[in-house]
Amino acid sequence: MSRVRRATLADVPALRALVEAAYRGDSARGGWTHEADLLGDERTSEAELAAAIAATDKRVLVSEADGILTGTVTVASLEQSRAYLGMLCVDPSIQAGGLGRALIEAAESCAMRDFAATTMEMTVIDRRAELIAWYQRRGYRLTSETRPFPVPGDFPFHMVVLERLLV
Repeated sequence: MSRVRRATLADVPALRALVEAAYRGDSARGGWTHEADLLGDERTSEAELAAAIAATDKRVLVSEADGILTGTVTVASLEQSRAYLGMLCVDPSIQAGGLGRALIEAAESCAMRDFAATTMEMTVIDRRAELIAWYQRRGYRLTSETRPFPVPGDFPFHMVVLERLLV
């Protein structure tokens, strides 16, 4: 059974390994939520994760089972009672078992409690129709807004914005 808690700086090495395994490379292909077929670079760095953990306007949550990190999600405070849900990932070997849903629920509760958010938003690569549909089943709706991919380069896709009212 996993428990969800706030990440600490001591979690950074294991957290980075989890994120990379879930998003990139051959290990990510063991799950269904990866970007391995679209992107080949690293998803994050230890410095970026440490900065997010230390930031007062963000919360990095992790799920842990038997001392091993099994999933993570980051919540960031935005203006106008909004929060951003990002970097949701679950160990590919245990995906489709309900942990992603539990992490979303924890993120939404955190956003309301810590940032007084009434709306949660997220972005998803437009080519990930199955992932967009999964979020829609969780109550998120597509907006008409799109954003450029957040990494420098010439990418043949963009980010779609989804949101959900939290109250």
